[in-house]
Amino acid sequence: MKKNIDDIKTNLSEALELPLDISLDLPKIIIIGNRECSIFNHKGIIEYTNQTIRVNSRIGIIKLIGDNLEIKNILLEEILVVGNIENVEIIS
Repeated sequence: MKKNIDDIKTNLSEALELPLDISLDLPKIIIIGNRECSIFNHKGIIEYTNQTIRVNSRIGIIKLIGDNLEIKNILLEEILVVGNIENVEIIS
């Protein structure tokens, strides 16, 4: 049933040319080089250390691995992480 609702939302979003990340509440990840990562539509922080940041999302856990990682900004809809980002994983 949930898959059918997501399919309907996807088809409606495409027909109305709406962004899927907003209509389906999917995370949007923007990476700039290996220095900055913005995560939109998150559901909160699970883990935060200098080497690892794990963020909850609708599709699973977004895991950033690197050195000197720092959450520069956190808002209701967005998290901005800076540092030397070596790896980004989505664990569903």
